[in-house]
Amino acid sequence: MTVDKAVLAFAGMMVLVSIALAYFVSSWWFLLTAFVGLNMLQASFTGFCPAAIAFKRMGIPAGEAFK
Repeated sequence: MTVDKAVLAFAGMMVLVSIALAYFVSSWWFLLTAFVGLNMLQASFTGFCPAAIAFKRMGIPAGEAFK
């Protein structure tokens, strides 16, 4: 697994978790979904992604998008 795939998997997991929390706990959890979406959008323009930095520090090999 590369950093790119790890970031996509993590973002997808966070969206699914926030939807479940919004359904079962409070609709305020949709703010987490919005945050994840905005973070993915800004990363597509700037190339800066905090999750990618964290995964690199964990030793996951770099992919094409986040070098």
